[in-house]
Amino acid sequence: MRRLIAIALIVVSFSLGWFWMLYEDSVNHSHISDEMGSVLVSVEKGQNLRQIITQLDQLGVVEGRWFEWLVRIEGAASKIQAGEYEFSPGLTPRQVLVFLLKGKVNQYAFTIIEGQTFKQLLLELQAHPAIKKTLPAQATMAEYVERLNIAEKNLEGLLLAETYFFIKNTSDVELITRAYRAMQAFINPAWPKRDDKAVINTVYKALTLASIVEKETGLASERKAIAGLFIRRLEIGMRLQTDPTVIYGMGDSYQGDIRFRDLRTDTAYNTYTRYGLPPSPIAMPGKAAINAVLHPVKTKNLYFVAKGDGSHVFSQTLKQHNVAVNKYQRNK
Repeated sequence: MRRLIAIALIVVSFSLGWFWMLYEDSVNHSHISDEMGSVLVSVEKGQNLRQIITQLDQLGVVEGRWFEWLVRIEGAASKIQAGEYEFSPGLTPRQVLVFLLKGKVNQYAFTIIEGQTFKQLLLELQAHPAIKKTLPAQATMAEYVERLNIAEKNLEGLLLAETYFFIKNTSDVELITRAYRAMQAFINPAWPKRDDKAVINTVYKALTLASIVEKETGLASERKAIAGLFIRRLEIGMRLQTDPTVIYGMGDSYQGDIRFRDLRTDTAYNTYTRYGLPPSPIAMPGKAAINAVLHPVKTKNLYFVAKGDGSHVFSQTLKQHNVAVNKYQRNK
């Protein structure tokens, strides 16, 4: 009897040892070959462990039965995080599990470009393959604000122009909300440190002027000079007379050319026919344009004209300005 028990123990020990050797070999060696290349796997919210393992097995990332043992032994069955993962050749099942537990998901980038309008931003969101689309392609600003649940009447100029990283299936609402909060996080501490200007006495006015500076500036080095010039115009009661505001007010009727009659056609955004700032920003400003408005160059210049290379000639008088216009715009 003892001999039978001993033999049984030997068989069991051998079986366990054989099982453990196969297990260790499977979980410590990569199943993804160089020929396969990187493998993309999307783990969806609500998927159970068996569904996740079956997917990984079918895609050749792991050997399912051994990977399930690994997950069970590590007590990780309920700790796998949803998201899109990219597993490259050489990753062992143990390393794959670390990715899944730490949520080392693929990161995508979405950039709000300085000077981009809300309408242009929506088109970019709609076109991005990794963004979940929940907002309609066309709606009124009031409808967008309601859907976003943001306490503003107009989101133009209130989203900070920079790059945002996100995981696959992040919604357009989430990204816009992040950009809005990023603007608040930037402007709120910067506002009290501004150079006090009576004509720019609210954050909204600062963002409105920053959006104009963003559209008018070709060289970063000129931002503060252009901001100071516009502030000087506001201080003496001179019209801003800036083409980008006219173009914004034209809406879909703008086809790439601004004509003399467009400058004379009154809209809420026509700064040739109306005094002061337009009723809202005309684009999304970046940090540099906002800082230029908060800390402008003190200047007596009232005019500027493009030289054609991105830079401008600044003038204090209309006579000086006309000379510059003749030289750089009319080629006289």
